[in-house]
Amino acid sequence: MLLEDVYENARVVNSGRALTTVNEFTDQLPALRPQVLIEVAHRIIQLMDLKVDKIVTEEDKGAPLATAISLFTGIPLAMARWYPYCLDEMNNTVVQISSEYFEGKMYLNGIEPGDRVSIIDDTLSTGGAVISLIEAVQKRGGEIKDVICAVEKIQNNGKNKVKDKTGIEVKTIMKIYLDHKSVKVID
Repeated sequence: MLLEDVYENARVVNSGRALTTVNEFTDQLPALRPQVLIEVAHRIIQLMDLKVDKIVTEEDKGAPLATAISLFTGIPLAMARWYPYCLDEMNNTVVQISSEYFEGKMYLNGIEPGDRVSIIDDTLSTGGAVISLIEAVQKRGGEIKDVICAVEKIQNNGKNKVKDKTGIEVKTIMKIYLDHKSVKVID
């Protein structure tokens, strides 16, 4: 499958906080082929509860994937951002985030009380981004129906951290293990 090939050929770098990959799927290095995005989106859709009102992701690496899933399913997309709009009438929900790449505040827009939500992201690493997305949806009054990440970095134990903190199980379609030189696709 294409996603496995992408990660088997990925480069490993130290982000300053953890080992991470640089690859076509998450970083568009090289440019992301539509076939890869389509494949990953369809694999996630097969796992999804399609009886949801919104898809939620963060505006960085999860955005291309969640956008594709929104287009294929017709489910509206709500985006968490790293900055506020400062419009009083907007339903900005603010939560703290501490992830592999970023510490600060996350601002979720577009969720209404009672919305049933699927959270979609590209990678589950430390669990920080997913935990913050869950907290933001719940703070706004939304109901989490699914949390699905394409790739899980198993050495960072993010799946267990999310479950311990929120009680929610994260689904993934592929697991990887990184060492300083390579990426090993587990399944």
